[in-house]
Amino acid sequence: MGINSSVAIPVIIAFAISVIAGPLIIPFLKRLHVGQTEREEGPKSHLKKTGTPTMGGILILGSVLLTSLPYVRSYPKIIPVLFLTLGFGLIGFLDDYIKVVLKRSLGLTPVQKLSGQIVVTAVFAYYLLHYTDVSMGMKIPFLPGKYLDFGIWNIPILFFIVIGTANGTNFTDGLDGLASSVTIMVATFFTVVAIGTGSGIDPVTCAVAGSLLGFLLFNVYPARVFMGDTGSLALGGFVASCAYMMQMPLFIVIVGFIYLAEVLSVIIQVSYFKATGGKRFFKMAPIHHHFELCGWSETRVVAVFSIVTALLCLVGLMAL
Repeated sequence: MGINSSVAIPVIIAFAISVIAGPLIIPFLKRLHVGQTEREEGPKSHLKKTGTPTMGGILILGSVLLTSLPYVRSYPKIIPVLFLTLGFGLIGFLDDYIKVVLKRSLGLTPVQKLSGQIVVTAVFAYYLLHYTDVSMGMKIPFLPGKYLDFGIWNIPILFFIVIGTANGTNFTDGLDGLASSVTIMVATFFTVVAIGTGSGIDPVTCAVAGSLLGFLLFNVYPARVFMGDTGSLALGGFVASCAYMMQMPLFIVIVGFIYLAEVLSVIIQVSYFKATGGKRFFKMAPIHHHFELCGWSETRVVAVFSIVTALLCLVGLMAL
């Protein structure tokens, strides 16, 4: 009974906050004229999205924060998860704000964005090492009780995994409901593992799942609001921090396969383009646009990617 209520309450609270705040925040974002701009070379079906309010990630962050704060005293291990989620969300917010409110199309420069991510990740790593009892040893999928420890390389690898995951999640946010749907599955996976292992982070994993369920009501096709970098970078920080708090960074390859595929498709596309003097490996990157240009509808891509993630989360549970 205790487990049931501990799971249900933060999910319901975060969902309710998200649903109630949505009709208040979306018109506010419209009044700010924080509209999405679509690339001319992208799928033509996306041009009708131009002007749809973005920065909706503040809805996700607000509901997660309000839901999680009352649990901080009893569940101190949610502090680093909240920090990395909100830290990356703040970087995304600054990027969105500069782009859509100040009308400077490039937003933060790549150096500014990466520098911010490095600073936030460094604080997270310091807290992890000095204020928690979480080991840097990583659980090896399908080998119960076996851990991989890279010694002095643990921290550089942490930076690579955290920043890579955040940017992979950022690339995934390109279709109505895609990043939301995929991350609901991942948050549910982490919730099941957190409760099963007693890791003490389940209030925040439940809050993220609940807030995304609420946000999806406004973000599903045709979207009334987009999460922007505010939401997608925050979700990447959430996924990476949960994985590290449960010694499961290697499991991101399984349950976060879609994030990995998205970021790899961009790397492959850019590398192939440069190596061949202008030829493209995919019709368009990230890979969700490739499937669209192959004739898949936006809703089909979202459904297939979500189903793949759900199945891989089951594989992740088997791998424990």
